[in-house]
Amino acid sequence: MQENPALAFTMGGAIMVAAPAFLYVRRRGVDWLGTITRLPDRFAIDRRLVIGSVVFGVGWGLSGICPGPGLLLLTAGTVQSVVFVGGMIAGFLLLRWLPIAGLK
Repeated sequence: MQENPALAFTMGGAIMVAAPAFLYVRRRGVDWLGTITRLPDRFAIDRRLVIGSVVFGVGWGLSGICPGPGLLLLTAGTVQSVVFVGGMIAGFLLLRWLPIAGLK
């Protein structure tokens, strides 16, 4: 099997864009509009994070579509793209409306 370095270059580009922004926010503590910015605790692994990660991974694995590019698929106007984005929105609403013990 032949290796494709495209994902490594994509990740490298994302890190080069995001790292200065995080450094700026961490040093200043406020965004450009003056709103106080609170970065999440990057070491806290709790039940909500694990369950959310599992649901995200299962959804991506079953559909084969990453949520970000999935929104772009709507421009194709296919039934699959509408079903995917509809399911994604339903998942967002379900999480907001259902009281799931220990996740809030």
